[in-house]
Amino acid sequence: MAKFSSIKQHIYSKIASGEWPENHPVSSENALAQQFKVSRMTARRALQELSDEGLVIRTKGSGTFVAPIKSQTSFMAIRNIADEIRARQHDYHSQVHVLRKEAASDLVAEMLNLQPGETVFHSVISHFENDLPVQVEERYVNPSLASDYLQQDYQQLTPHEYLCEVSPLTEASHQIEAVAPSPQLCQWLHLVRPEPCLRIHRRTWSAEGVVTYAILTHPGSRFSLGGHLQFGAVPVTAS
Repeated sequence: MAKFSSIKQHIYSKIASGEWPENHPVSSENALAQQFKVSRMTARRALQELSDEGLVIRTKGSGTFVAPIKSQTSFMAIRNIADEIRARQHDYHSQVHVLRKEAASDLVAEMLNLQPGETVFHSVISHFENDLPVQVEERYVNPSLASDYLQQDYQQLTPHEYLCEVSPLTEASHQIEAVAPSPQLCQWLHLVRPEPCLRIHRRTWSAEGVVTYAILTHPGSRFSLGGHLQFGAVPVTAS
C-alpha cells in the first residue's frame, strides 16, 4: 500500500468507527509524518485528498477537522442499481461490453493498491431502465479478492450482487464530477447528441483490502443523485 494511502485508511477507519465524530480534530501533518514515518509532503497529500473527498475540513491556522455529516458523501449507502430500477416498477436489464483480465495501468494500480502491470479484472456494463441505458459501469477488480469475477453472468446478476456475496464490503469512498461524454460513451448510453453526464469514481474495501475501483457514468437528463443520512448512526457503505 502506498504510504499516503495508509494514512488515508487510518483516518477512514477512525471516522467510520465513530471514534472521530464530526468536528473532531485530525492529526496534524507533522504528527502523521512521524507516526507513519513519511515526509510531511506525503502526509499533506493524504489530508488534501481526504479534503477533496469531503471527509475533512482544513482551515489555515486552525488545523484539520472531521467534516460535518452532511458533507460525508463518501459514506452514503449505494443500492444495487437493479433493485432501484425494479423498485420503481420498471424493467431492468444489462448489456456487457467488456469482461476480461488485463494489466493494471498506473492509475488502476494505485486505486487498487497493486503494482503497475499486475493482472486485474476489467468490466464495462450498461444498465438499462425500460430499454434506455441510465448508467455505464466501468469496474476494475482485485483478482485476489474476487477470483471468479469473470465467470459470472452479468445479465443475471450485477457486479454489486456478486461482490457483496464473495467479499463483504466494509468501506467506500467516492468522488463526483460533471463530464462531457466521449463518442464511445454516447454510443453505450444511446445519446443522439452529447450532453452533460454525472460521473462517480468509487473505491470499495473489504477487510482484506481494496476490492474494486468503479467509474459510473450517467446521462444528466436521466439521473439524479440523492441520499438519506441518519445522524448519530454508524455509517454504512456498499458497492
